[in-house]
Amino acid sequence: MSKGLGNGILSGAAGLLCLFLIMPTLIVAPISFTQTDFITFPPRGFSGRWYEAFFERPEWYGSLITSTIVAVTTTVLATLLGSMIALGLVRLSRRANRLVSFFFLLPMIVPTIITAAALYSPFAKLGLVATVPGLVLAHTILALPFVVINVSAVAQSMDWRMVNAARSLGATPLVAFLRVTLPVLAPGIAAGAIFAFLTSFDEVVVALFVSGSGATTLPVQMWSGIRFEISPIVAAASCLLLLVSCLLLALFWFLKRK
Repeated sequence: MSKGLGNGILSGAAGLLCLFLIMPTLIVAPISFTQTDFITFPPRGFSGRWYEAFFERPEWYGSLITSTIVAVTTTVLATLLGSMIALGLVRLSRRANRLVSFFFLLPMIVPTIITAAALYSPFAKLGLVATVPGLVLAHTILALPFVVINVSAVAQSMDWRMVNAARSLGATPLVAFLRVTLPVLAPGIAAGAIFAFLTSFDEVVVALFVSGSGATTLPVQMWSGIRFEISPIVAAASCLLLLVSCLLLALFWFLKRK
């Protein structure tokens, strides 16, 4: 078997596997346009009334606003903290870098359900359960590793002699950071911010523990809708989540090419 034929078979098998994995997601799209009052496939008729209902019903539209506020705030906090952590890790020895990096990557390694159960008790004592600040803090912990990984990857390949050259030419530490370090790290910071937003916007397990009537995110509202309602409005919400995720991943791909 030639090398080209082998690569073609491997690529075809990978494509079929990807198609198999995304098929359930693609089926959600036509379901969201059904005319019936219940989820059915194939859909019966064509109507956009479930998207109208999504934005007209306060529990659904309100959960979207809450998710957006939490995700944006989480992105800002995780990006700032993760970037500073990544810059600090670069200056450590290799052994210390591995040890400290492992500590900050724990939220990615530990199962989410364990993290959620561990956060609930201290959050309840501090009065953070069912509050937006509690959700932001919990999601920041989950999103931090993605920022650290992306920024660290860029920082480790950066030529730090450029910073030393800027300092030797009279630049202050702040000017050297803003005009030399920050532009080089910008792609990693942007990629980390995108993944932090997606982590918070799509997260449901920790939100089920921490959120409540005072702070219900869109994934939690969808979970409740599936359990008690089984309405096509859940499919419409799923399509909106999918659209946001695809747009942000396309932005990440564009930034990666740049």
